[in-house]
Amino acid sequence: MNFLFIFAPVIVKISGFPVESSFSASFKMATNSPETNKRRESPLPTVNERLGHLKPSRELLEYYRRKIAEYDGEYEEMVRKLELYKCTYEEQHKTQWELRQREEEIAELQKALSDMQVYLFQEREHVLRLYAENDRLKIRELEDRKKIQHLLSLSKATVPEITYFHHQPPAKAIVAQHKPRDKESGRRPLPGRGPGGHKRDSTGNYRPARSTAEADDNQTLLLQIESLQAQLEEQTKLAKEQVDALLEDRRVHMEEQQAQRERDADKIKTMQEKLRKTQDLLYDSTKDFLELKYEIRAKERHWMVDRDRLAQEIDHLREQLDVSGVSVLEVSGEVMEPRQAQLVAVQSLRHQLEQTQKLAEMYREQCIGLEDELARIREKTDVSEDIFKERSEKMSKRLALMNSRYENLEKRRAMEVEGFKTDIKMLRDKLKNVEKQLYKVTVSMGDDYDEQVLKNVRKTAGRSKKLVGELHNLKAKIYSLENDIRHMG
Repeated sequence: MNFLFIFAPVIVKISGFPVESSFSASFKMATNSPETNKRRESPLPTVNERLGHLKPSRELLEYYRRKIAEYDGEYEEMVRKLELYKCTYEEQHKTQWELRQREEEIAELQKALSDMQVYLFQEREHVLRLYAENDRLKIRELEDRKKIQHLLSLSKATVPEITYFHHQPPAKAIVAQHKPRDKESGRRPLPGRGPGGHKRDSTGNYRPARSTAEADDNQTLLLQIESLQAQLEEQTKLAKEQVDALLEDRRVHMEEQQAQRERDADKIKTMQEKLRKTQDLLYDSTKDFLELKYEIRAKERHWMVDRDRLAQEIDHLREQLDVSGVSVLEVSGEVMEPRQAQLVAVQSLRHQLEQTQKLAEMYREQCIGLEDELARIREKTDVSEDIFKERSEKMSKRLALMNSRYENLEKRRAMEVEGFKTDIKMLRDKLKNVEKQLYKVTVSMGDDYDEQVLKNVRKTAGRSKKLVGELHNLKAKIYSLENDIRHMG
């Protein structure tokens, strides 16, 4: 009895990979052979062994080349994006560091400005003390002159006297030579006056001449009152300016604290938004993972059902093979040799099919792993892009805020410098007026007291020059601060 085996070409598609193989319809009959069972019990061969036994077609090689080229391109693209993100992140860190440095410089400049205001107020207080000292010297000068006039009026010298004012002290003292008088003529009282130069009243009693002294004292007191009032006005003005400066500093500090609170609130809001997005992303990732796990388990159940169905078919074919084997034993010896050759061919084809299935499973697992890795990388890239966009928007807002603050500080600095210039100009004018008044007073004075006053005036002029020098130094410091702020802006 002769058996006819028909081979048919079959295309097996494994995860999208075309693999050509041809096997006989009687291939399933040889599944119960001992060699096949022995091969099943053997461990899984390595990848190199599988590739060694496999004879891939040209289409399969081209497919793998395309896939490898695509993966290399995706890898290079991801590396390029990561490098770009790294550069952007470094630039962002650099910008934050520069911004922190600018904030520290602003704080130092504000502190220097406060110190400069304190120094200016101290100098103005010193100038007010100089004014008070000048007023006191003027009042004392008037008192001394009035005392001299009063003494001269009491002495009533008969010989006309001439007073000379010396701008420089004489080489030697000039002493007037008077001839001695007798006691009678020297002690004779003036008409209408008693001894000592006191006037007599209508009853004959002596009355001292106090009306002139009281008038002089009143005038002196009036001058002192005017001087004290002027000093009080200057002190009040200075105190008001100090209070205004303190209020301005307080306002600036409050604005800075408010801006800091707003920045902290923005940071908290941004972090909360990031936390919410991270939680949403975690929820989505967990949901996708559970869905994929459910799909994989469903596919595994489907594969198990297919495997059971194929096992049943194999068992059925084995039964048919046993029946055919009994009939084969009854055939002649001439038929056994083709039968054995066909069995060997079927076994080799089965071995190739098993190797192909194993390789297909391996490639399928690798593809699934690579697809999962690609999905994770895409998710990370999307999250990184969102974070970068948020940080870029935040940095642009902070940059606009800092630019506005720099402009406000520049305007304030310009106004303060203008105020300093005006104060210095007023102080110079007042100093010139004081020097003119002192010069007029020194011209109208004489004797040794004039020399003392001139010495005091020289000392005062020296102090004034020193004060002017200090004011010039302050002005130079203000100009330097203005230049630093302009370069910084």
